[in-house]
Amino acid sequence: MAWSRQIDDVATSIGDIVPVVKGNGYGFGRLALMPYAASLGNEIAVGTIFEAHDVPESRTAIVLTPAGSHLPASLPATAILTVGSVKHVENLRTNSWRGSVIVKLSSRMNRYGAKPDELNDLLNAIKESGLTQIGWSIHPPLDGPTNDHVAEIHAWMSRQSSELPWFVSHIDESGAASLRTAFTGSRIRVRVGTSLWLGDKSMIELSADVLDLHAVQCGDTAGYRNSPITQDGSLVMIGAGTSHGIQILPTELSPFHFHKSRLNLLEPSHMHTSMIFVPTGTRCPEVGDSVDVQQPLTRVYPDYISWD
Repeated sequence: MAWSRQIDDVATSIGDIVPVVKGNGYGFGRLALMPYAASLGNEIAVGTIFEAHDVPESRTAIVLTPAGSHLPASLPATAILTVGSVKHVENLRTNSWRGSVIVKLSSRMNRYGAKPDELNDLLNAIKESGLTQIGWSIHPPLDGPTNDHVAEIHAWMSRQSSELPWFVSHIDESGAASLRTAFTGSRIRVRVGTSLWLGDKSMIELSADVLDLHAVQCGDTAGYRNSPITQDGSLVMIGAGTSHGIQILPTELSPFHFHKSRLNLLEPSHMHTSMIFVPTGTRCPEVGDSVDVQQPLTRVYPDYISWD
C-alpha cells in the first residue's frame, strides 16, 4: 500500500536509519508499527525504558530518554540505554544495570545531554560503573533549518574523535549526506520517527462516530458542567474524548468538522465522549455518521485503525 511504500522511500533516501516507535505510536499504536520497524533494521528506538518491552525479541531496543530511579522488571537485558549525566549513570548503578549505553551530548534543545565540560566526568562514571558505551547521541531541536542542526552535530563530531557510531535526529536526506561526506570514517545513524510514519499525511485521516442525538431548547442545560443551552438545536454525542487524546485546539476551537464546517463543543471533551451543539437550521450529523477530527497524530489513541 502507499503508506508502506513511503516508509521504504524515506528509509532508502536517508540510509542507515534507526526507526523510532514511541509514545502513542504516531497515532497507529506502538505494537502496530513494530513489524514495519523490525523490517528496517536490527535496532528500534523507543521513548522510555517502560516501552522497551514492546520491541520484538529479535530486535534491540534503543531507549531514547534517560532512566529514572526505577527500572522495570520487563526491561530487556539487551536494551541500549541513554545517559547524559553522571546522575543518569548513578540511577543505572543503583539498579545494578551493567548493560550498554549511548552517551547523549548537549544541543540547543537544552533538555538532556552532557556539555563539553561535563563529558569527562560522565565517561569516567560509565567506566567505573561497568557500563559499555556503544555510541554517541545528539538531538537538535525540531525547530529551525536542517543546516543549523547539521552544523551543531558537525561541531560535536569535530570536537570528539571516536570510532563509535553517532545517532542523530532531525536531519533530512541532504543533511545526512553532508555529514557522511564530512566524516567518511564515522558511522552516522539517523533516528527517524515522524517523517517515517507520517511523512505523507494526505493518505491518513481521523474520524469519530456519531453515537447519539438529542433535541434541546433554549434554557435547557446539559453536560458534566450543566452548560446552559442558549438557543434551540441538537446535542450530538461523538464517540471520542480525552481518553483518545482529544483536546480543544490551541485557538480554543473545536477539533470536530462535518462536511467541512466546524462543529462547536458544548463543553470540553470528557473521557470517551464529546458533546457538540448544533443550532436549529444548521446542517447536523445523524447517528451513524462520521465526523472529521483535527488533532496531532502524535497525540491521539484511536480505538480502531482501518488500513483501506
